[in-house]
Amino acid sequence: MENTYVNEKTLIGEIVNNYPETAEVLFGIGMHCLGCPASQAESLEDACAVHGFEPGPVVKAINDKIAESRK
Repeated sequence: MENTYVNEKTLIGEIVNNYPETAEVLFGIGMHCLGCPASQAESLEDACAVHGFEPGPVVKAINDKIAESRK
């Protein structure tokens, strides 16, 4: 079964604070605003919309990164 740590509704601030290893994924796709106070209260779904990404693949990449770091 696939591990699910975050979903589209998870806040960017929660993701980065709870799983700092995911910053690499977010920076890698061009989300460079992780330190912006406004982004901390934004859902991953909203952040993807702002940056023109479909949230599904981003959620998968983040969950994969978290699972990889927990091995």
